[in-house]
Amino acid sequence: MTAVQDAPTPALEIGKDRRRKEDQRLITGRTRWTDNITLPGMLHLAMVRSPFAHAKIVSIDTTAANAMTNVVDVFTGKDFGEEMGVCINAWPITPDQVAPVHQPMPSDRVAFAGEIVAVVVARTAAEARDAAELVDVEYEELPAVTDLKAAVEEGSPLAHPDLGTNKSALWVFDSAEAGTGSSVEDAISKARTDGVVVEREYRQQRLIPAFMEPRSVVVDPTGEQYTMWSATQIPHILRFALAATTGVPESKIRVIAPDVGGGFGGKLQATPEEWIAWAVGRRIGKPVKYTETRSESLLSAHHGRDQWQKLTIAAEKDGTVTGLKVELLADLGAYVAIVGGGVPVLGAFMFNSIYKFPAYHFACQTVLTNKAWTDAYRGAGRPEATFGIERIMDDLAAELKMEPLELREKNWIKHEEFPFTTVAGLEYDTGNYEAATAKAKEMFGYDDLRAEQMARRASGDTVQLGIGISTFTEMCGLAPSRVLGSLDYGAGGWEHASVRMLATGKVEVITGASAHGQGHETAFSQIVADRLGVAFEDVEVLHGDTQIAHKGLDTYGSRSLVVGGEALVKAADKVIEKAKPVAAHLLEASVDDIEFNAGTFSVRGTDQGMAIGEIATAVFAAHNLPDGMEPSLDSDATYDPVNFSFPHGTHLCAMEVDTETGSLKMRKYVCVDDIGNIINPLIVSGQIHGGLVQGIAQALWEEAVYDDAGTLVSGSFVDYLLPTAADTISFDVDHTTSPSTTNTLGTKGVGEAGTIASTPAVVNSVIDAVRHLGVKDITMPCTPERVWKAIHDQGGGGADPTEESAMPHFDTDAPNQDPGETGVDQ
Repeated sequence: MTAVQDAPTPALEIGKDRRRKEDQRLITGRTRWTDNITLPGMLHLAMVRSPFAHAKIVSIDTTAANAMTNVVDVFTGKDFGEEMGVCINAWPITPDQVAPVHQPMPSDRVAFAGEIVAVVVARTAAEARDAAELVDVEYEELPAVTDLKAAVEEGSPLAHPDLGTNKSALWVFDSAEAGTGSSVEDAISKARTDGVVVEREYRQQRLIPAFMEPRSVVVDPTGEQYTMWSATQIPHILRFALAATTGVPESKIRVIAPDVGGGFGGKLQATPEEWIAWAVGRRIGKPVKYTETRSESLLSAHHGRDQWQKLTIAAEKDGTVTGLKVELLADLGAYVAIVGGGVPVLGAFMFNSIYKFPAYHFACQTVLTNKAWTDAYRGAGRPEATFGIERIMDDLAAELKMEPLELREKNWIKHEEFPFTTVAGLEYDTGNYEAATAKAKEMFGYDDLRAEQMARRASGDTVQLGIGISTFTEMCGLAPSRVLGSLDYGAGGWEHASVRMLATGKVEVITGASAHGQGHETAFSQIVADRLGVAFEDVEVLHGDTQIAHKGLDTYGSRSLVVGGEALVKAADKVIEKAKPVAAHLLEASVDDIEFNAGTFSVRGTDQGMAIGEIATAVFAAHNLPDGMEPSLDSDATYDPVNFSFPHGTHLCAMEVDTETGSLKMRKYVCVDDIGNIINPLIVSGQIHGGLVQGIAQALWEEAVYDDAGTLVSGSFVDYLLPTAADTISFDVDHTTSPSTTNTLGTKGVGEAGTIASTPAVVNSVIDAVRHLGVKDITMPCTPERVWKAIHDQGGGGADPTEESAMPHFDTDAPNQDPGETGVDQ
């Protein structure tokens, strides 16, 4: 027992810059990457992949490969049949969605270049790869469809002839039918007469997540359980998928995600390679490992984005927006990925962004092509939506000859109007767009840069200055479960956590959120340290192993903190409530008189108390507990949010454009984000910086390019351009704070904010620099060649000429999505 006044009060951890606990092992090489794992008797796998985008498999001769020294066996799809299971589609967005069965290793036909047709098992990885070169596959090449617009036209080659169509699903939302707004067609018709209508098409190019650590998987079938180690974001979902499709009881499957070197959505997948390793390990009864090469990663790990967007915006002549119509074509690639079909639907709720549209219509046609499958990539639908709305707001401002920020401010939700129900049916709980924008303008020197821009234009300077704006919001914390269910998503959105009080007073935290570089161990330690009043160093965070963290829904959609963090808070609070009767018993007081503060239980009005660590030791000993109490303080909690969270911010970019060469130079980048309360500012800055670079890279450098035959011609880092630190500048980052009201921590999420906001800010700045020369659009990435062509073509714009045909019309007479039915807060 200690005197309360003598006990030091721990300094609060939340809000403190803490270096990440994880980094010591990560940057010194004491890591637990999947590829580091070596098991007794382990064999290695190499995949044989199709060079064709679409072809029948006529025959596979494995004789030469099997004759190689140290080759154990070679398997094809015919060797396994249904035993292998199938890659799952967890988000069929409409009841009539058309989706091919995705066999991990098909036996009859390949649907994209890079699809696996055979697997070699050998003593070493090098020997397996050498033998894979000797597998002789005879193909009969079939017509391939690679162009997104052409794929929906009559007479187009079919990605899957047995399906009879390339159209997968049509998903429609209409505010008039949903009761969240009026008719968009009426708004557009009225604006054509009395106001202004701007119609544009924008291209969201295909991207590759390009995570630092290639995918790797180890399967050990030799124990009582099947154990799979995988470089995955979703160990719990992967375990469920294996059980659901292979017939093995879930209790017999253990999935471990050790240290994972980045994901960005690219490891939010149940991959063919995991299924194949699983099936081979079971068949031969020995541990097996597969680690992809970087070329394989670029070729066959899922891709992101890939949309054509047609936007129509209606406004009054004073700039008041009256309606927004969005029509999308979204390329799914050859298969409907685990959540890939639903990614564009996430964007459906964000095209209206921070603006008060009275009328809104959204229609998305998802399309199958003979390219690598697409799925979530950092932001997942939200970057695509933010790009579209922020581009067309700039185009509307130009049409009205208004200052772009003035147009935005005229139409955005004012801070005193929160909570605000949008035309898409979501309830934004808090925000202050005015404060974020005012701070960003001041940091940026907005007025001075506008004056410099006018001076350069007046003087005819060959290097023009452009100013790009992105005022954005996003929906974070992929949940609530009831909303996901109403959208036909195959899982919930809850998260689970456990807090264990050890006998020595230390704390073990178990979370279902699985980290892949975000700093969970550090941020979660800070949360629990403050909640329980223990030292930051005394908290150990465990995750990524389905046998340790037995429940969870993993990490994606900026949900780790706002969902997983809140589960931790609730578990910690249960620990405190369990400890109160013990403290009262030991302090010989009534439970009603026990107070808890900064890690100490005390009796109200006295100076005596006990630290929570002392209580934990007493419970462990169990010598003197209240009658009937079990000797444990350990507690679990499962948290399912009632709403999304809604970070927002203002990003400003100044870009210099050489009109003679098309070369670009970023002059300044400022962002002010409102992500609610901040747990660790140092981690937040890292998340923002990394996100900014990924979004800027889409604007300026990155693009996955296929030729007409369906061959990926940007299949190495020679051709797929990733930026380095030398290609970027120092960013000016700051924050405003409007705490979320939907969770006790007041947090909103930050992992995707930089990526979502930066792409339109950069593209808007490039076009703003040359708009006075007649340029209205430049297809991303805005390379010097495309910028130069746009200037000389006065808006011809560097777009791929094979994709410049008009957006095909598609019937949007489909079941409309009603927020009242989805259960989104009104």
